[in-house]
Amino acid sequence: MAELRLRISMSLDGYVAGPNQSVSAPLGEGGEALHEWALALEAWRATHGRDGGEVNASTAVMEGSLEGIGATIMGRRMFGGGPGPWAEPAWEGWWGDEPPFGHPVFVLTHHARPPLVKGSTTFTFVTDGIEAALDAARAAAGGGDVALSGGADVVNQYLAAGLVDELLISVAPVLLGDGERLFANGAGAGTGLEQVEAVEAPGVTHLLYRARR
Repeated sequence: MAELRLRISMSLDGYVAGPNQSVSAPLGEGGEALHEWALALEAWRATHGRDGGEVNASTAVMEGSLEGIGATIMGRRMFGGGPGPWAEPAWEGWWGDEPPFGHPVFVLTHHARPPLVKGSTTFTFVTDGIEAALDAARAAAGGGDVALSGGADVVNQYLAAGLVDELLISVAPVLLGDGERLFANGAGAGTGLEQVEAVEAPGVTHLLYRARR
């Protein structure tokens, strides 16, 4: 069965987004600093159609996180467009005309809308919960695994349900003080974890764990 693999950047004090998230500041105040290590990488830039970039110890980690992924799950906040019913014209996300996924993406939301096709990526909007989204993603993954991308609320729901098989947490040397916290309200408590790898790289430390079943 396709595994569910979490990959997320986190501050040293446990936040995956800063306070006061909005359409103009989707990662909240200071949240962009969580991803500076990735934005500089050649491996990240190539998936976004950009030239140049660095090759360092994070390169193999990022390439490994992308390998074997056939579908992605994300929350409404990560997709964008603000809370509540979809406005008209409907928000088409942060990802441009050719999103970096290149495979099916399932967006958890309380408000239905038709699938959105952008380049080689189709966004499907799921309104009947995390397990339905995971079942659909596994069916669409073509034998690959499913990436769990965020935001914090969706990730914590999957952690609380014991559905995450692998956790790649990239810890940035940033203190946000407030915002959206990973493992909030005891999400994932009691899950047995095995540390697979720890990689120190410029501006980040990557921690890879597998859930014991």
